[in-house]
Amino acid sequence: MIVIGSNSDISKAFVEKILTEGERFPMVYLFSSNPLAGQKLAQHYWVKYQQPCEVVAYDLMKDEPLDKIASIESDLLFCAAGYLGLDSENGLYNDDNTTRIVNINYAKLMVLINHFAQKMELKSKGTIIGLSSVAGERGRQSNFVYGSAKAGFTTYLAGLRNYLYHKNVHVLSVIPGFMDTKMTVDIETPKPLTASPTQAANLIYKAYKKKRNLVYVTPIWWVIMIIIRNIPEVIFKKLKM
Repeated sequence: MIVIGSNSDISKAFVEKILTEGERFPMVYLFSSNPLAGQKLAQHYWVKYQQPCEVVAYDLMKDEPLDKIASIESDLLFCAAGYLGLDSENGLYNDDNTTRIVNINYAKLMVLINHFAQKMELKSKGTIIGLSSVAGERGRQSNFVYGSAKAGFTTYLAGLRNYLYHKNVHVLSVIPGFMDTKMTVDIETPKPLTASPTQAANLIYKAYKKKRNLVYVTPIWWVIMIIIRNIPEVIFKKLKM
């Protein structure tokens, strides 16, 4: 299994879930820009589950050569890489913040996933699970840079699913709403609309086993986003969301 963004709370919960269910892999590749944290995770998975892991130092803000990962392949790829960015007041026109958001959530991430998608296509076997966000379903003033990157990633996953379906490779798009993770620790979110990493992992695992195409973490978000997407633009542009 390949885990991109292995230090994220949702990645950790999903790996725990899939290993708790008894699945084992020849190797779990933990992609991370923080190798030291990755090594602690690898040790944990070995001690608790006897699952061998290899930490892959990979920074989506750098021009990492793909030949450094040429020997890596797997029938399962889980991607929860993400960067929310600075708040609107500090990050709206911040060039570095914009670059980080676009590279980590979409541009460099798409190139990396494409690399492994091609390997799966050649084998006619595999599953790709990618986490996007409800923020990508309509541009809003509070996070339009982040939302635009997630919109691109959601569309990328949909197109990749359409293409790889004919190659016997499945792509699952996961759309979280509010999540109780370290990425959102400074954001106050309504409890009924907020999911824990464990809740998300359980739902994603079920969707993975059933070969679902798209799943919302906390199903009520599906209804919420239908409403938001259908507000006329002449009204929506006046709202503060």
